[in-house]
Amino acid sequence: MNTEAPSRDVVILGGGLAGLTLAMQLKQREPGIDVLVLERRSGPAPEATHKVGESTVEVGAHYFDKVIGLGDHLRERHLRKFGFRFFFSEGRRDLDQVTEIGASRHLSVPSYQIDRGIFENFLVEEARRRGIEVIEGSLVRQIDLAEAASDPSALHRVGYSREGTSHEVRSRWVVDACGRAGLIKRKLGLAELNDHAAHAIWFRIKDRIEIDRWTDNADWRERCDPPARWLSTNHLVGKGYWVWLIPLSSGSHSVGIVADPAIHPIATMDTFDKAMDWFKTYQPLLFDDLDGKRHLLQDFAFFKRFSYGCKQVYSADRWALTGEAGLFLDPFYSPGSDFIAISNTYITELIGMDRRGERLGARAQVFDQLMHSFYESTMALYQDQYPIFGDPEVLPVKVIWDYTYYWGVLAQFFFHQRLTDLSSLAALRTELAQCQALNLAVQAFLRHWSTHSRRRNPAVMLDQAEMPWFAELNRSLNDTLDTPAFVERIRDSHARLHDLAAEILARARAEHPGLDAGELGRLVDQRQQASRQPAPMLPEAVC
Repeated sequence: MNTEAPSRDVVILGGGLAGLTLAMQLKQREPGIDVLVLERRSGPAPEATHKVGESTVEVGAHYFDKVIGLGDHLRERHLRKFGFRFFFSEGRRDLDQVTEIGASRHLSVPSYQIDRGIFENFLVEEARRRGIEVIEGSLVRQIDLAEAASDPSALHRVGYSREGTSHEVRSRWVVDACGRAGLIKRKLGLAELNDHAAHAIWFRIKDRIEIDRWTDNADWRERCDPPARWLSTNHLVGKGYWVWLIPLSSGSHSVGIVADPAIHPIATMDTFDKAMDWFKTYQPLLFDDLDGKRHLLQDFAFFKRFSYGCKQVYSADRWALTGEAGLFLDPFYSPGSDFIAISNTYITELIGMDRRGERLGARAQVFDQLMHSFYESTMALYQDQYPIFGDPEVLPVKVIWDYTYYWGVLAQFFFHQRLTDLSSLAALRTELAQCQALNLAVQAFLRHWSTHSRRRNPAVMLDQAEMPWFAELNRSLNDTLDTPAFVERIRDSHARLHDLAAEILARARAEHPGLDAGELGRLVDQRQQASRQPAPMLPEAVC
């Protein structure tokens, strides 16, 4: 290879959501840094581009808005999301007569429905405006990774072709953000299976799917302010699956099925016509809406076993993986942009340390461990949980627990800029380990409870906005906290999770007195020996 190849500080492989936001975060943190982004696609993407990941939640939305500084674009070109919403509508055509989970009004912290084509086209332009070179139409052909930890002066080499011409670039850092292609992952044999076997199909229709029009019940419509449930990420749930409905500002609607293959095999839905037949059986109202729109189909795709792990994502040898090039969970709670935000923040910190001449070995290892810990903790929300999704008694409890865990712990670390604060992490080591253990115990208990549930499905809206403590937990993400106040915040969350776990156990046992509490019973009993009696947190309508 040409030894006179140009040298850059950072080469990012992939100019999608993860790669471009990382480039901008680096440029914001280190104004003098020289970043090159190599993107395979040539020219602008279609507005309703063929990518999953339209729905953001609080961490990802905050990252795009406040950290990267894209708030004006989000508010002007994308739809504000009306939260998550769940309907136990399997086999039903009376949507107003089933249990609904959702908020009647917007909570404090905004999130957005992202039109990926519009967003990524804007990111390319914005990155260039901020002084970042983005080369489109570039196909990476070769990656030679240096042993940079033992030789601080060593540089990586990346070979790529563009318009039939070969090029080479040297770089101090290489970051793989090329999605499922996973160039560095494949080169180093880092791919790792997990135990979450699920598949997905998805497509886009060039029209609105206005779930609010699926019933003539005016009272039901007016329960929400604004009366626009279609702006939510709507989940139509049943045993072993869920269906997403996500509106896009371009006028399209994203539709997907995510399912446990043991209950709903991929062969029953891997074409648009098969998916429509499946809807006719399991979600007939959606079938009714889509049947006259078949000619408006824009795309269709499916993935078998879409979730995967990765043995390592950050290295003291000055390479890293971010976005889908590394780890991928499950889209049920839309964590994709969250994990981009977290990973990019760790990578930015490592590159900043390197530029300051600091040793990376221990810190890269700790950040890698933390990223995997977040991944494993979040995976527990999905793995082996799909049979619960059709349970109108247990899933509402699970949703409350999962949100409380997310807003109370992980989101607090991100919003309050403590992801890389090792002193706070050390001070909270015991509480965080206990939160993780409690979450695993609750998820196992919910699975067990669901096997005894009567699965009653009353016509009720479980309104998260009418749970004062829950709405306040969301609002608290916007607080400004010093280190002692932050540590206290996490300790409060730790106590709240214990209180909520105890209430979940008590509610379930009131319904099923002989229910085995398993590990959750031990953890709750252990805590209650020295605790107060907390105020109830679960709505009366739950259970």
